[in-house]
Amino acid sequence: MLAAILLLTVAALAAADTPAHCLYEDIRGSWSFSETERTGDHTINCDTLGSIVHTKNFTFSFPNTVTDELGNKGTWTLIYNQGFEVNINERSYFAFSYYEGDFSSVTSYCDRTFNGWSRDTTVRNWSCFTANKNTKVEPRVSERIMQRDMDHPWRNNHSLINNINAAQSSWTAKAYPQFEKYTVAEMNRRAGGPKAAVTRPRPAPTTPEQKARVALLPEHFDWRNVEGVNYVSPVRDQANCGSCYAFASMANLEAQLRIVTHNQRQDIFSPQDVVSCSYLAQGCDGGFDYLIAGRYAQDQGVVAEECNTYTGSDSQCHTDESCSRTYVSNYVHVGGYYGACNEEAMLDTLVTSGPISVSFEVYNDFYYYDSGIYFHTGLKNDFDPFEITNHVVLVVGYGVEESTGEKYWIVKNSWGASWGEDGFFRIRRGTDECSLESMAVQVTVIP
Repeated sequence: MLAAILLLTVAALAAADTPAHCLYEDIRGSWSFSETERTGDHTINCDTLGSIVHTKNFTFSFPNTVTDELGNKGTWTLIYNQGFEVNINERSYFAFSYYEGDFSSVTSYCDRTFNGWSRDTTVRNWSCFTANKNTKVEPRVSERIMQRDMDHPWRNNHSLINNINAAQSSWTAKAYPQFEKYTVAEMNRRAGGPKAAVTRPRPAPTTPEQKARVALLPEHFDWRNVEGVNYVSPVRDQANCGSCYAFASMANLEAQLRIVTHNQRQDIFSPQDVVSCSYLAQGCDGGFDYLIAGRYAQDQGVVAEECNTYTGSDSQCHTDESCSRTYVSNYVHVGGYYGACNEEAMLDTLVTSGPISVSFEVYNDFYYYDSGIYFHTGLKNDFDPFEITNHVVLVVGYGVEESTGEKYWIVKNSWGASWGEDGFFRIRRGTDECSLESMAVQVTVIP
């Protein structure tokens, strides 16, 4: 996600990634929500708040329970380190955490939010709100030395490739000449872009119930071949836009739709509609699958590719409004909330519900993946302009390597079918490799 000077308005949040860095303990506690009249629809503009009509007091408790001043209970979840979502009293609230600055130097004010959006569970009666925590959280200042040479052409590092192949035998690396059309910044963008901070929950402890359910699952499973039938849509290429979150989200919905309709519907949905039109994402500067495959698909719905053809650019919203939209009825972090994910929960959800989108950390050796079971080798370029980034992809299956007994996930990428294993890759399973088992999203699509 490209570093840029960010304006401190909600409108700006739709144009650049937020560098806010707010942790679970910053958010947990008692909050006051100030909300406008509930007479809007999904087109509501919350750039300005308007008159406050409703004031609610919510207490966020461990692990994901929220209680209002009357004792009613609901759920809440952190959205990475960027904001939070609350669901209570048949209403849903989402807002980004407040910050000032940019990726080179940012101050996060985790005890308040930007203006956010609220609506009821029927996706009607919209309002705007802002929230303030009732106890002060000290502002968090994060600084990062901005990298130079980001506009230089990206080049394959053949010495690094040789070192990767010599250092281990689990996977093989190779050069991708087609990537050299990109700059260093564009390659960084393809993998999620720079972050002001990296915070990921560790996989949750496995419960006896989870172990018992997983014990009943097959040793190998792949949604590309379930009794000879493929439920996974074709691999696509996001190009130089940081839109992996949109591609993984659309791939998630496409697969779910194919499963529930027994392949009668094989829609290809529009990532450009998300990049250009969603106020919950940051265009080519990134976003989160929980908000897109989930909240956006429930609030606004998604459209077919031909309704807004992919350009890989931060263009104005030009989606054909006459196109029909496909929605989801439910979305959730695997395990139930941010921080509850683990290998067993992912396995169970994958087999019983369909492919799941995941976020993971991309290191620069991953760019050269050719085949095998990937793990981060720790090897890097002598000149390394890349940072740990957050790439979003789709898990479609799992298995065990017969010769070594090594467990792996099967994952769909969005770097084209000529990369990796026909556009897919395998990665170590059960070790939270590159944090892949810490954040997964499942959705329920409406056919």
